[in-house]
Amino acid sequence: MRVLSSLAAAAFAVAGATAPAHADDIKLRIASGHPTVNTYVNLMTGFFAPEATKRVKERTKHTLEFIEGYGGAMVKVADTLEGVQSGIIDVGGYCFCFEPSNLPLHAFQVMLPFGTMDPVVSVKLARAVYDQVPYMSKVLEDKFNQKLLGLIADNGYNLGTNFDWNKVSDLKGVKIAGAGLNLKWLEYAGATPVQGSLPEAYTGMQTGVYNGWIMFPSGWINFKLYEQGKYYTEIGFGAITWHGLTINKNRWNRLPKEVQAILLEVGREYEARTGTVNQAAYPKQIAELKAKGSVVKQLPDSVRVEWANSLKDWPQAKATELDKAGLPGTRVLKLALDEAEKLGHKWPVRYPIK
Repeated sequence: MRVLSSLAAAAFAVAGATAPAHADDIKLRIASGHPTVNTYVNLMTGFFAPEATKRVKERTKHTLEFIEGYGGAMVKVADTLEGVQSGIIDVGGYCFCFEPSNLPLHAFQVMLPFGTMDPVVSVKLARAVYDQVPYMSKVLEDKFNQKLLGLIADNGYNLGTNFDWNKVSDLKGVKIAGAGLNLKWLEYAGATPVQGSLPEAYTGMQTGVYNGWIMFPSGWINFKLYEQGKYYTEIGFGAITWHGLTINKNRWNRLPKEVQAILLEVGREYEARTGTVNQAAYPKQIAELKAKGSVVKQLPDSVRVEWANSLKDWPQAKATELDKAGLPGTRVLKLALDEAEKLGHKWPVRYPIK
């Protein structure tokens, strides 16, 4: 009996050693306050979620299912960071622009206007900064309980108006809308900045609350602003990478390692696609605006230089302000200036930052 017991125990041990690892059925809630008409949200539902699901199925013993909610179905645009932080959702895509107090440094490209208009270059530049300044990712983990899966590029910002203009002085005293920090672009140029939001942009233009908007072409199309603002001027403020895709850290820590690796892998590919998809879409959107009757034009480089000169002291002021708050403002802005040049961008004015 003792021999049989020993043999049984040995057999059980061998079976245990060779048994397959426990397979998990994983469900993740993924959301954004923005609708799927936004490029980055469209890529969340059209690429990130299905691609991660597919790779987990193909390469692990686990299954992954995303429960999706966009356009405010689960979280509002300004509440997504808190939604991920608290675990109301597991994965969120959102603009850091809605977190000026929590993440003031993450809008660093806005502090350097007239940067690259190429979203592929913009996201590469941002990634280089994040890789060299650990604070940029660590603050999300340490303070807001979430891990960064990917950065998100926007398309290039220009100026849409209901009047024709050809030089910076034409904007003096004119009410023009923007959001957050890009209002400073208007203020320094002599325009009257008005805080706006896309849901009320059409009515704001229609009723004369303002006469223009700092806007990328897809926004001018999707919100039908061309009906109220005939003129779209490619002034070239820059393509800004100031969104992110994050996952709740508690949920992340409970995921199998191989699933974590896939989410990071797909997250980086998603990051790159926000650049390439926006890059490919830009000329099509400009053509569509023209087809809808918009007057689309480019101004001489001298106008960009004049506008950039009006802003030349602002980046240093922002760097000093961030440094005083204990953040690596000077380091980040200097890096961004240098990395842009390494990637082939020529600044109309080389902002001096000491």
